Amino acid sequence: MSAETPAETGQFARRRLQFRVWRGERPFWAGLFVLLGGFPIAYFPYAHLQVGHLTLAMATTAGAGSLIIGVLLVVLGISLWFQKHIKVFAGIAAILLALVSIPVSNLGGFLVGFLLALIGGALAVAWSPGEAPAPEPGVAREDSNDATSDGTPFQAFKPLGENNLSGTSPANGANGRHSAG
Repeated sequence: MSAETPAETGQFARRRLQFRVWRGERPFWAGLFVLLGGFPIAYFPYAHLQVGHLTLAMATTAGAGSLIIGVLLVVLGISLWFQKHIKVFAGIAAILLALVSIPVSNLGGFLVGFLLALIGGALAVAWSPGEAPAPEPGVAREDSNDATSDGTPFQAFKPLGENNLSGTSPANGANGRHSAG
């Protein structure tokens, strides 16, 4: 493809929708917050900030600890994107590393990294996968298993039989609303 070849129509929209689906299947925002929280924690102990002619060096004796905490938070953030099943472990680890960064790393990267990692860890622990949207009534899907191979409707539950004393079985059409008399 050359630079003069026009792009397919709708290619950007298709990629955007693919990214939206990918993002919806995992704790994306939790990973982003944890990832972004690691950068100020690792950066500020090694930074030399210029304020006019005054140089502020934030180097601490625990600079290596700050670097380790920052790198671990970045790795946990990326892991949340690509290994969604470790969300609870990564969330708790991010919260603990954020708390440890307060005394180790200049108040957790001047509270910026601390807050980002803490919020990201909480989001990771609280995230649960969404449910697939329910199909509209009357619309048959191609992958639907609503009928058996002989065409009879598929029933997901077994009839309860004669020993059912409640009288509220979906098999007999009663759902319990009118049985209270």
